[in-house]
Amino acid sequence: MNWKTAFRSFYYETAEEPEDINLVADETALLVIDIQNTYLERPEDPAEAARWAPFFERMEKVVIPNTADLQGWARANGVEVIHARIACHKIDGRDRSLSQKKPGFNYLLLPKDREDSQIVQAVAPREDEITVLKTTDSALTGTNLRLILRNMGIKNVIVAGIFTDQCISSSVRSLADESFDVLVVEDCCAAATDALHRHELEIINMIYCHVVSKSDVVGFLRD
Repeated sequence: MNWKTAFRSFYYETAEEPEDINLVADETALLVIDIQNTYLERPEDPAEAARWAPFFERMEKVVIPNTADLQGWARANGVEVIHARIACHKIDGRDRSLSQKKPGFNYLLLPKDREDSQIVQAVAPREDEITVLKTTDSALTGTNLRLILRNMGIKNVIVAGIFTDQCISSSVRSLADESFDVLVVEDCCAAATDALHRHELEIINMIYCHVVSKSDVVGFLRD
């Protein structure tokens, strides 16, 4: 994949190629969003399990291994690793945003201490890495992440996690609106289907972020 020409929407079909990306380690953070135990629980209904099978396969074979590798690269190179997860403070979820109270797929009741709300072990926080708890799609809107990033002098945010068309997209748009430079690592993200994943990447690419691959990111870091 050539990140300079891939995932282009109608708006950017004829646009010039973007400039090369140069990242400074202590001005850059890797933000991993919502890779939590609950999203690896397979449905009991066989038909529903089959419907979600491609998502689980992508998570287990692509997203989680690649994200773990990217975290290792970040830690080794002085790039801050930050985590975000959906988790409510009240057991009954009264503190959740309206979108997480509505019926359907986005109904999310994940008390912060319950096992299903925890981050998957393979990509879990280490040592003093920061984790923000959110009851919103955006990792900025419902947390103090904006303040944390500013306090640490972060200008560039590399984004990985799920779901591309929901919490990833919402977080990316919020970050862009706050004037952070954002990279979305496409092979460290997933939506329920590949079609949704690719469509959302086309929507947000070059407006709110640059969509890149894991192999691209490691080449962007400058001394």
